Amino acid sequence: MPNYLEILRLDSLNHSQRTIESTVHCSRHTVRSVLQAAKEKQIAWPLDDDITNAELEEILFPGKYKSGCRYVEPDYPYIHRELAKPGVTMALLWEEYCRKCHEAGETPYMSTQFGDKYRRWARVTKATMRIQHKPGDAMQVDWAGDTLPVYDLVTGKQSPAYLFMAVLPCSCYTYAEVCEDMKTENWLSCHVHAFQYFGGVTRLLIPDNCKTATTANTRYETVLNRSYQELAEYYGTAIVPARVRKPQDKSAAEASVRFAQTWIIAALRERKFFSIREMNEAIAEKLEELNNRPFQRMAGTRRSAWLEEEKPYMLPLPAVPFEAAVWSVAKVPNDYLVSDGRNKYSVPYNLIGEKVDIRVTKTAVEVFYHGSRVASHRRLQTIQREPLVKLEHMPLAHQKYLTYNAGDFSRWAMSVGPMTEKVIQHFLTSGTAPEQGYKACASLTKLGERYGRERLENACGRILAYSAAPSVRNISSLLKNGQDRPAKAAPQDKPNDSNRFGITRGASYFRKGGEG
Repeated sequence: MPNYLEILRLDSLNHSQRTIESTVHCSRHTVRSVLQAAKEKQIAWPLDDDITNAELEEILFPGKYKSGCRYVEPDYPYIHRELAKPGVTMALLWEEYCRKCHEAGETPYMSTQFGDKYRRWARVTKATMRIQHKPGDAMQVDWAGDTLPVYDLVTGKQSPAYLFMAVLPCSCYTYAEVCEDMKTENWLSCHVHAFQYFGGVTRLLIPDNCKTATTANTRYETVLNRSYQELAEYYGTAIVPARVRKPQDKSAAEASVRFAQTWIIAALRERKFFSIREMNEAIAEKLEELNNRPFQRMAGTRRSAWLEEEKPYMLPLPAVPFEAAVWSVAKVPNDYLVSDGRNKYSVPYNLIGEKVDIRVTKTAVEVFYHGSRVASHRRLQTIQREPLVKLEHMPLAHQKYLTYNAGDFSRWAMSVGPMTEKVIQHFLTSGTAPEQGYKACASLTKLGERYGRERLENACGRILAYSAAPSVRNISSLLKNGQDRPAKAAPQDKPNDSNRFGITRGASYFRKGGEG
């Protein structure tokens, strides 16, 4: 038997067929036929250490075993392609193989031999990696370790841009884009763009254990980032994070990151970019080159493999792309305002001191309490000094304060009386602007609600009688002490009956000169 392993090894070292012939001690025809069969079967050096010449001969020249034998050799490439489809197993393919053999009047291999022969073929042809990934089954995502520099057009200051990578393991079809940071909002947006680029959704999402994907991944449980879970539910996929410190769980993404560092990051090292948009346009060009680059050990490209083997099995995209939302938890402060990181928005005042969930998108800010939405605002796109407050979120006193105006105070004072009207006019005109007197006017209305309009009118009259500059403090003190009421007549002297007990002489005794 010729040394098939040595022939392939010497050919990989670029030795001529004449040199291989003299080294292996076989004819040039044998060397030529072995190399031709290896090329057709897509078998290349190096091979596994446990592969024998007999096994290699059976793969390269299966016809030698058919003479004098009624067994039908399975179609191994067909088996390999079918196994990549969802739900297809070796048992199903063996039954189909047996049915075809019986219909043709031939003898099939038993299931054990059928499986052994296929696994031997797969091991020799290096086809096992394609079996591990079903088409349209998973999308692996990761951030590249290296960054790309972005320069400020005015100052020339350099800032890093982070490269996001997504890959379909079955076809190795790759997507990439850069972002100014690795925060949740960019993380989710990159996923949306990747799904649109792939033209569908995979059954599984396999990320790393970054904080934008998981908040905890322990031995016993995995807690997903709420925003990331919301994206998965919208697209109908499931998130299965890689094990902690186990990059082999997403080996395709790791390999694509290394590949991208060469054909994207390194390829653009001589160019200067002044914006993220400009950089993404250049990356899109390099990405097309990468996905159309021919495979080294198999026919086709990443794009052709995706079109032929994977795209038909991907889940359809929703009619409307997912709107990335960032969730956070906050305790409502005394001013009943929550923040989206740039501006503040109101929530109902009765939630002061409670913890609420905040959902922020590019266009809206929503607040949830125990799963129920309690507030919704349009998101301000620029930083504002004043918060966005809804009237119904404020206490009644605060609502009244916002509705204060000079006309309302004047009309109210006229309904109370002329003295009150004079006091109100003094408050509104004593400052530079009427608004400076609103607080005093509001306090006066509260005194009217507490003590009544009649007493307030009397108190204002008493104050104006001795002062041209009344104040709320003086009026309040006068009402509190009851001095607004008119003075009562002094009671007439009553006969002193203190001497009725016969102990003390009263004033009347001495007034009469002691008679009595």
